[in-house]
Amino acid sequence: MANYRWSRKAFWLSPFVIFTLSLVFKIYLAAFVIYGGEHVWLPLLTSLPSVWAAYFLIELLAKKRKLMTYLIVNLLLTTVYFAVIMYYKYFGIIVTYHALMQIGQVTEVKGSVFQLLHPYFLLIYVDIVAAWLLLGFSGKFRRAWRGLANRRLMPPWIPAAGFVLMLAVCTAIVWPNRGISNELVQNERMGILNYEVFLMATAGNEKLVPASAVTQEAVNKLKGVAAPQQPLYAGAAKGRNVIVIQLEAFQNFLLNKTVEGKEITPNLNKLVQESAYFPRFYQQAGSGNTSDAEFLTNTSFYVPLRVPATQAYAGKSLPSMPKAFREQGYEALTFHTNDVAFWNRKELYKALGFSRYYDTEFFGGEDKVAFGASDEVLYAKTVQELAKQRDEGKKFYAMLISMSSHHPYNIPERKVKLKLSDTYKDSFVGDYIRAQNYTDYALGELFQELKDAGLWDNSVIAIYGDHMGLPIYSLSDGDLDLLEKLDGRKYDSSQMMNIPLIVTAPGLLQASVQTQVGGQSDIFPTIANLVGLPMENHLHFGQDLFNQTSNLLPERYYLPSGSFIDDSEIFVPGTGFGDGSRIMLPTAAEASANAAWQNGGGSSSSRRLRGQRRRRLELCRRLGWQRRRLELCRRLGWERRRRARRSEPRAGQAGRAFRHRRHSRPRQRRRDRRQARQRRRYTRRIRPRAAAAAHVGQLRTLAALQRQGSRA
Repeated sequence: MANYRWSRKAFWLSPFVIFTLSLVFKIYLAAFVIYGGEHVWLPLLTSLPSVWAAYFLIELLAKKRKLMTYLIVNLLLTTVYFAVIMYYKYFGIIVTYHALMQIGQVTEVKGSVFQLLHPYFLLIYVDIVAAWLLLGFSGKFRRAWRGLANRRLMPPWIPAAGFVLMLAVCTAIVWPNRGISNELVQNERMGILNYEVFLMATAGNEKLVPASAVTQEAVNKLKGVAAPQQPLYAGAAKGRNVIVIQLEAFQNFLLNKTVEGKEITPNLNKLVQESAYFPRFYQQAGSGNTSDAEFLTNTSFYVPLRVPATQAYAGKSLPSMPKAFREQGYEALTFHTNDVAFWNRKELYKALGFSRYYDTEFFGGEDKVAFGASDEVLYAKTVQELAKQRDEGKKFYAMLISMSSHHPYNIPERKVKLKLSDTYKDSFVGDYIRAQNYTDYALGELFQELKDAGLWDNSVIAIYGDHMGLPIYSLSDGDLDLLEKLDGRKYDSSQMMNIPLIVTAPGLLQASVQTQVGGQSDIFPTIANLVGLPMENHLHFGQDLFNQTSNLLPERYYLPSGSFIDDSEIFVPGTGFGDGSRIMLPTAAEASANAAWQNGGGSSSSRRLRGQRRRRLELCRRLGWQRRRLELCRRLGWERRRRARRSEPRAGQAGRAFRHRRHSRPRQRRRDRRQARQRRRYTRRIRPRAAAAAHVGQLRTLAALQRQGSRA
């Protein structure tokens, strides 16, 4: 029978204890990045059992090379935690094993990876590097630790019992939380390793709706879509060419903004004033980002849950906008300066039915920005190709994918058109603004080239952003301050998810601000209505934005599963839908007013007045003012009662108070009128500093009431 030598020193220096302490640090690092360290003990209670299960298994099975096994397992677990941190910093959700299938894309986007990499994230690998260095260069340390590692401190039944016990604890942690749809909450309740194993074992425990139940009638009923008797703009652009331009990482807040007195997007600002502009338009892209946005636009289907559309639908044939145009005698073309193999686009374009794709083989490597030729080259060569199609008597549907403003927005100095002060120097927001200003410059060149080629007047042109550009999860405090200064309000998910949609049809569409909520799945039905494409036999989850005023947009990435956007808010579930959180969207009136102020001219005093009104409107939005009028009245009534109590005479002073009251009635009436004027001024003007200074307690009451209403 084997001898087991127990000693306290050997135990505390054993790999089991050393690597446990190492993993505890990494568990808390990941919890701090994702959850901010809100719950002190929860990460330890949910994550440590799974770590111990792995270590007990090593103690049970590894007879030889136990130290090497510990090092390899520690490296694997560390890589999981590191991947979770990095993925969250961009996407805002927890990475799954499905992302490993996209590992080949990392080399293409290494600049984005390095931008997201905070120096202290590398601390997660410090113990591994130190262990390998000590084991590699110190023979004394290697012999001593190897002896401790191979030393039997306990009989086999102890690690076996420990493994079974930890497995039971992990099951007890996972099982009650298996039905949570919000991945962040589910991951927090389960622990990172338990969550990953749960997904691999059950594929997320998802229940699919039978395909026979997914009909157009069911979709319309769920969304509340009713077919209009006389659709607006139905077939108004029939026979025109259609050009769809997808802008890389372009967000809506950039439009009609100035930074240090300079317009960020002067060409798009000018286009908005002669187009149908949708300021309450939101992204729906998934893990495939740009390629998913292409899929959404061309199919009006929702993206797959955890894999890119290019992967899920490779080798399939999809009903799509390119096929619908080709049935009407159009050529369906798509233009992208990167290699078509990137994100498996070749298979996606085949599934969508494009007549032809143009990639880096067509555009070449001249004037390279980001992953390929610049947007200027993209647009110049595209217009030449479209002019050839026109000269051959062919109508065309063309999709243009811009790329120069790709994350991390390090455009070459020769492309910088907007010079910013040191305030924006070396800031992520400054790089983003400069990159998007170049995007706008290249678009200005495209607009002129289309006009010079005679293509502008006979086209319908739709421009939208593919996905957000500034992930709120990875912005520093300095970047957030710059954004608040630029946009006049704190940056949140409602701004991050907000992309613009601009539809222009020269001589057909009048300039307008369309305040209905929309998403990328709505582009196909909207264009189909304009050009008269039949949609009766095409299942679609989007809707024609010109003829619907209400919408419902499910979100699958950048927000947890179960999140959706409706006409007034972004809803994010908690453990269920009863304890979810809400992020209010700008109302239709606010969006329309903001667009009107932004598009207007006027003197400097009128612009200053518009800015004041905008700031007041933003304060109203923050306080939920329009939804709290009743509470305001109650509060003002409470203040009147408080003043009345203060003015009541004390005991023994009633006679003197009565005599004084006879002679002070005119003065009291004047005081009442003055207070009434003050109340009216308060409710109308809402001066921010005075309100914040004088009514801190009342504002807290309002916030408490709002939280109670959200929980209700």
